[in-house]
Amino acid sequence: MKSIFDEVSYNCSRLVIKRYSTSFYFSSSLLSKSVKQDIFNIYGFVRLADEIVDTFHEFPKKQLLDEFEKELWRGINNRISLNPILNSFQYTVNKYSIPVDLISSFLDSMKMDLDKKEYDSVEEYKKYIYGSADVVGLMCLRVFVDGSENLYNELSPYAISLGSAFQKVNFLRDIKDDSSFLNRVYFPNVDMDNFSDQSKEEIIEEIEEDFSNAIKGIVKLPKNSKFAVYIAYRYYFKLLKKLKRIPSENIVKKRVRIHNFQKFIVIARSYVKYQLNLIQWI
Repeated sequence: MKSIFDEVSYNCSRLVIKRYSTSFYFSSSLLSKSVKQDIFNIYGFVRLADEIVDTFHEFPKKQLLDEFEKELWRGINNRISLNPILNSFQYTVNKYSIPVDLISSFLDSMKMDLDKKEYDSVEEYKKYIYGSADVVGLMCLRVFVDGSENLYNELSPYAISLGSAFQKVNFLRDIKDDSSFLNRVYFPNVDMDNFSDQSKEEIIEEIEEDFSNAIKGIVKLPKNSKFAVYIAYRYYFKLLKKLKRIPSENIVKKRVRIHNFQKFIVIARSYVKYQLNLIQWI
């Protein structure tokens, strides 16, 4: 029966997130049961596409991504795919009428990662971030608002800000690996041979503006997702504060991490603030 295949597909998406991102898996596990699996379905798709362009270096990545895209659209149109991850994703896409332009923008950014090594203009940089991160936040928002177009339109700008903040923190944290192993520099007009404290501070100011706007939307999210999204927000903001304290020359030498004990502190404090209705810009 197809229900068995669907269940296997959902389990695959959940496993992908659990294995690739323990922090995201934990925060997503705090979502309401009504939306949790659909968020796993979205991120399973996103993670698999990202793996194609970021890690499958011994294989024909462009061909793999092309085939992945063809099967994706076929799966959405047929409402089934023999690829379990895409089968999960098509279910959520069709269930919540996720706009195809969001999916297309995401795939466009993945294609940019195949060849693009430096982003010389702010326009290219923003286009990449929109496709690789902002649209993922918008897909999740479609799930959170459960079909409410008014609420979706109201919260979309804040979802975009949060997606941008998360992605820019990732760029700054991974700046060493991106430049050394993938030969990519996402921040425009940044000289990796002379990455300075001033450059770092300008990037951090930009991220802080995104976070400041994003929290305005988090407080308006439905109960099915507010606490889980707030936990993710607090975790990434903690990571940003740590990056802020580290000299620029050290950021380009070593990937910055948040240790498990610090994560526990973030979760505990976030829970208290949430219960006391003290969610705010920090």
